[in-house]
Amino acid sequence: MRPVSEMPREVAAQIRCVLTDIDDTLTSEGRLPAAAYAALERLHDAGLLVAPVTGRPAGWCDMIARFWPVDGVVGENGAFYFAYDRDARRMRRSFAADQACREGNRGRMDDIRRRVLAEVPGAAVAADQAYRETDLAIDFREDVAPLPEAAVERIKAIFEEAGAVAKVSSIHVNGWFGAHDKLSMSRRFAAEVLGMDLDAEEARFVFCGDSPNDAPMFAFFSNACGVANVRDFAGRIEAEPAWVAGARGAEGFVEIAEVVLASRSSGQGANPGEIS
Repeated sequence: MRPVSEMPREVAAQIRCVLTDIDDTLTSEGRLPAAAYAALERLHDAGLLVAPVTGRPAGWCDMIARFWPVDGVVGENGAFYFAYDRDARRMRRSFAADQACREGNRGRMDDIRRRVLAEVPGAAVAADQAYRETDLAIDFREDVAPLPEAAVERIKAIFEEAGAVAKVSSIHVNGWFGAHDKLSMSRRFAAEVLGMDLDAEEARFVFCGDSPNDAPMFAFFSNACGVANVRDFAGRIEAEPAWVAGARGAEGFVEIAEVVLASRSSGQGANPGEIS
């Protein structure tokens, strides 16, 4: 990982779309600071395409797609994307699995939930679970006392023993049935909403993240960026980002945004009219 301050200006100037995780990337200590939100707005106003790619639930993502300065949001670790058409006042919702499949998986998730709560003292179902459509989120440090690494690994193992996919974020273990992840749905979102071919144009994207559930994105994007707290997962993450901010959380995101914005204000990037 190289300091994001060293990203060549000509590389940053080619960025057309900023994808970003939310928890501990846009946020710090569980809050979204004004500076991070302002950075999103500045990116959007500069003509860049912007989309959170998060493990957070459908209920939250509906609000984010409607009210934030973004072009859409990929949620529940790639289970869906939501994109709000402000002119038509219509939300576009696209899921990796159909409704019948999602409903069938809920019973299987109930079995996993019971096992986790019985076998891992201190773990809890995430407070945002009621707003989820596809996955089960187990809290190990958001609203509960932080659990040791061994307990987090046990939660992950219980999901996997049941045949589910499990990913560890900075606060939750998220599990689901299906082959989707943040990258697969980002590819679909890019094609269907942004009109971009993610594989052909990956160098025009930057992804910002912080934790192991971002590993597919870190591995794919040559311009993937981590906020400084990604270093907390050294040796426990399948892929690391190419670039890393000097600051943690929201301050790190602002640092990354400044690099992208500075390249455009210098006149080397595409002008906003070319990418609106």
